[in-house]
Amino acid sequence: MSKLEPPLDADELMILAERIEQLSADDAEWVNRLLQELLRARAHEVELLAGQASSGRQGPDESEFDEQMAQVALDTAEWLKTLWEVGYMGAGNFRAQPRAAFPAIDLEDVRKSSLFARIRQGRHALPFPPPTRQGLPWHELVEGGAQTQMVSAEIVREEDGLPMGAIIEGCSDWMVLEEDAAKQECVVQHQGKGPRFRLLQVDAGSAQLRRELPSLTRQIRLQGHGVFQSYSLEWPRDDGTTQSVALRAATWERAQSEAEHWLAITHPELYGQVRFVGSEK
Repeated sequence: MSKLEPPLDADELMILAERIEQLSADDAEWVNRLLQELLRARAHEVELLAGQASSGRQGPDESEFDEQMAQVALDTAEWLKTLWEVGYMGAGNFRAQPRAAFPAIDLEDVRKSSLFARIRQGRHALPFPPPTRQGLPWHELVEGGAQTQMVSAEIVREEDGLPMGAIIEGCSDWMVLEEDAAKQECVVQHQGKGPRFRLLQVDAGSAQLRRELPSLTRQIRLQGHGVFQSYSLEWPRDDGTTQSVALRAATWERAQSEAEHWLAITHPELYGQVRFVGSEK
């Protein structure tokens, strides 16, 4: 069973402080600010523990508080990493461009960042473009649950009558994977990525688009004891072995979200087609 790394002791923190001096001036400034914030958090933790010990208070609220704070830390780390590496959603408004010097981030930057708000909701930017609806990104179609809606659609066919693809709501990037001509319905997928949908022709130019339920099941394992827990996704490889994918999550809900995100990056053709179930190890 895997164990969480123990917290850094005073000697290790001193070593980190010494190594900061070896960085370039630009990097040393923001890394030092992070270290100072870490030290303030450590001091505050000591005060909280001392207060609890003196009052004899321990309880269920403690584990809930720790889980929430752990998730906030993970979300913040991902937000900063994204801004640093690629920039996203208004990153150009910061005083330093991504890939140059680390941006100076104020409280208002956090409050106004749509990327940070998306991450706090447990959502990620899709690593592939979603379908469009009359020229506008149609994220809710890919990210939503099972749903049926009326759409304008037509099947584009070759000379021999075989389907070449579909045009749905003005988007011509839909692939036809299966067709049942007798029932006037087919299974479609946008650019071969994301969920599959069943398209049922109603009349000329009008159809029902229904998202298919997941056809695959994969396990997310819970590991660890006590306050902190960790999750990993069990994924079968082509050679018959199993890959264990560590998930950056402190709660079951976020573990599912992280598993979906990993699936979207590594197997976009299966995104939205896998149901995740929990198990303990």
